[in-house]
Amino acid sequence: MTSQYTTDEPAREALYDIAGPAVIEFGAPWCPWCQAAQPLIAEAFEGAQELPYFRIEDGKGRPLGRAFRVKLWPTLIFLRDGEEVARCVRPESTAPLKQALAKVVTPS
Repeated sequence: MTSQYTTDEPAREALYDIAGPAVIEFGAPWCPWCQAAQPLIAEAFEGAQELPYFRIEDGKGRPLGRAFRVKLWPTLIFLRDGEEVARCVRPESTAPLKQALAKVVTPS
């Protein structure tokens, strides 16, 4: 899990081709909502560091965020085998993040 947002967007098709669980977080480094959510996200994802996690800087003219219909930051999209199964927008606690994570990660 990276701590910085990247402007280097992966191809949309590459995200759809990921086998198993993956998470995409859209936001911006200067966004106060994104900054406030980071400790919650870190806590919710404790123990899931091996999970493919993409932290994408979003904004005007950024096609990947538009493809996923992102309107507010941060938005976390939970994928399983390339299909969206859950979404958390501006989480204010760890509960919705953990619930979404449980939908994509199968217990071993």
